[in-house]
Amino acid sequence: MSDVILVDENDVAIGQMNKIEAHEKGLLHRAFSVFIFNDKNELLLQKRAMFKYHSASLWSNTCCSHPEVGESIEDSSARRLQEEMGFTTELQFFKSFIYKSELGNGLWEHEFDHVLIGFYNAAPVPDSAEVSRWKYIDLTELEKDMSENPSHYTAWLKIIFADVKDFVLSRTKN
Repeated sequence: MSDVILVDENDVAIGQMNKIEAHEKGLLHRAFSVFIFNDKNELLLQKRAMFKYHSASLWSNTCCSHPEVGESIEDSSARRLQEEMGFTTELQFFKSFIYKSELGNGLWEHEFDHVLIGFYNAAPVPDSAEVSRWKYIDLTELEKDMSENPSHYTAWLKIIFADVKDFVLSRTKN
């Protein structure tokens, strides 16, 4: 398993560590989350594969991962979008945020997460080792289901969803 980049609260790299060890210790590390929307402003969700070491079988944003050492957020997010979902599209930086969440099984997610947004209308061709299902979903429907069934969704999606929704919906009003 690869290393993650440990960072301080300003996203300055301070070292690297095996991904599992960083999640066991709950150490702050660099990550990214990609949100892809279609022309109807529906979000492309993925259901994480059932054998992922954390957050298995949970619905999440389109793609999320950690950049490799020496790799930019832009390059790593484009690479992982292709690897996980089978397509590429232009991605725009939206914002960054820090969160810490207990995942169970002695694992923690403590990330300096860079959020990127893109648009794509076709069906993805996901890697079954990463993704068990996918769907485009209306944001109001997703918000309602996350409220009624929070245990079906990843921690980071629940934390950043409102900001992403506001951003996407504000684009359509202009």
